[in-house]
Amino acid sequence: MPETPNDIVDRWLAALDGALQAGDIDAALGLFAEDCYWRDFVSFTWNLKTLEGKEDIRRMLQTQLEHVQPSHWARSEDATGDAEATEAWVKFETGQARGYAHLRLRDGACWTLLTTMQELKGFEEKKGTNRDQGVSHTIEKGRQSWLEKKSAREAALGYDEQPYCLIVGGGQGGIGLAARMRRLGVPTIVIEKNARPGDSWRNRYKSLHLHDPVWYDHMPYLQFPEDWPVFASKDKIGDWLEYYTRIMELNYWSSTECTKATFDEAAQQWVVEVLREGKKVTLRPTQLIFALGVSGYPNTPEFAGADAFAGQQHHSSKHEGGGDWAGKKAVVIGSNNSAHDICADLWENGADVTMVQRSSTHIARSDALMDLALGDLYSERALASGVTTEKADLLFASLPYRILPAAQIPVYEKMAERDAEFYASLAAVGFDLDFGTDGSGLFLKYLRRGSGYYIDVGASQLLIDGRVKVKSGQLDHIDTHSVVMADGSELEADLIVYATGYGSMNGWLADLVSPEVADQVGRCWGYGSDTPKDPGPWEGELRNMWKPTNVEQLWIHGGNLHQSRHYSNYLALQIKARMEGLETPVFELQESHFTR
Repeated sequence: MPETPNDIVDRWLAALDGALQAGDIDAALGLFAEDCYWRDFVSFTWNLKTLEGKEDIRRMLQTQLEHVQPSHWARSEDATGDAEATEAWVKFETGQARGYAHLRLRDGACWTLLTTMQELKGFEEKKGTNRDQGVSHTIEKGRQSWLEKKSAREAALGYDEQPYCLIVGGGQGGIGLAARMRRLGVPTIVIEKNARPGDSWRNRYKSLHLHDPVWYDHMPYLQFPEDWPVFASKDKIGDWLEYYTRIMELNYWSSTECTKATFDEAAQQWVVEVLREGKKVTLRPTQLIFALGVSGYPNTPEFAGADAFAGQQHHSSKHEGGGDWAGKKAVVIGSNNSAHDICADLWENGADVTMVQRSSTHIARSDALMDLALGDLYSERALASGVTTEKADLLFASLPYRILPAAQIPVYEKMAERDAEFYASLAAVGFDLDFGTDGSGLFLKYLRRGSGYYIDVGASQLLIDGRVKVKSGQLDHIDTHSVVMADGSELEADLIVYATGYGSMNGWLADLVSPEVADQVGRCWGYGSDTPKDPGPWEGELRNMWKPTNVEQLWIHGGNLHQSRHYSNYLALQIKARMEGLETPVFELQESHFTR
């Protein structure tokens, strides 16, 4: 009788368990294919690390195995596939934690293995049967209510008591991470310069909606309601984030700005100066996390003549939207998401709009992206087939970046075929299209450089119809009333919007800590793919994101809603382990190859 997928996986797991517990690295390596990948999130490496090939895996096990003490490898549900290609969800333990894994076997040998830490033994979240009682049923005088206790905690933290962790930035990333910290019992303060949680969304142009679908964008612990729109407006998201901070009982300091942070070597703490509602407060956290979005400062190119421009000009981050632009001429420099959204907003409000495209752009139509690229992971279809948000996050992470392009290229080939007429129409009006350097499309562009694409939610039709004009080429200079292109053509302008992106996240550190610390951390984002705006050498994981940096006790958190949700779990566990004094030997801390 042939072996079932369960038999194949069970035999492999038993062999791995035995080899690792015996410390027999050669036997363990014998279970892996020659072409193999082990991606680990914290459980073995106390890092986010991809090991490529047996020698990488050998080096990791030689360094980490004695500390990790892995055991109890077992399927968590039925395996799928056949003898040639088998997949399984796996649970396992280490000496300090419980983990969850995804395994792919080819002809019985491991091709890909994703291992993730899910909880620390002895420091589990207080949930389910472990939840707090909430009230003492012993009647005593002077008992405090929930509100009194909450108010007392909030009044003390940051003044009479210092937080173990300070999160600078109270957008969705900082808020979601703080929720995980609270569930783990890590005293944490979030500081945000805006007046209310969610203002970083509310303050953008009024037409802004999420371009990613609702199933992709849940916050940790608290999913959007089942009747939430597929693409929520910025103000709806802003309100949700505000309510989330209250429901999760976060120590959220709004109207608070970080002005300076230095490290006290003697105390092994950060000294962070903040202005809270105009009053100076000094905080002394042990761990400092910058959660200031997916990028750094707005990048506004310097063009000759800009100072003499007679009209209005601003970066896309300052574009409020709306207003009466009837009879006015607007030039939007850029051709990615924000540029398209702002062109649409200006056109809706009466402007004569021209988009200046300086480099090629990948466009994916929203419906095609949802169907072909996201549908198997984040959709009602996925949920119906048992792919929860948590499983979808892990499945997406289970393909290391080295092999992810090969999985994505067929998706975008189908997209190009399905929407051939659409792409031909864009090309006909002079729009310069691409599908990424290697044809791997939107997600790889995002991971490599965080830019270079637009998810079409309607603005492309404005270009096709000529309602928004396209001018491709380089900009030479700006005149008093116009933008002058390198070919000598002139675009009249009453308004110039620079939809020209953002710098690296470590740019914030240069001002808030020091240029030396910013350069010691190095560039954030990208993984060394040696494609445009993501220079090598190869690193295989996003630089400096959600893992130890080259500056002790300083961390970077960010990304889109999906990444902020998923990776905040691993960052929170790393912080909690350090707070509890656990050993956290980091395997192969990344090098800083680039500065700002």
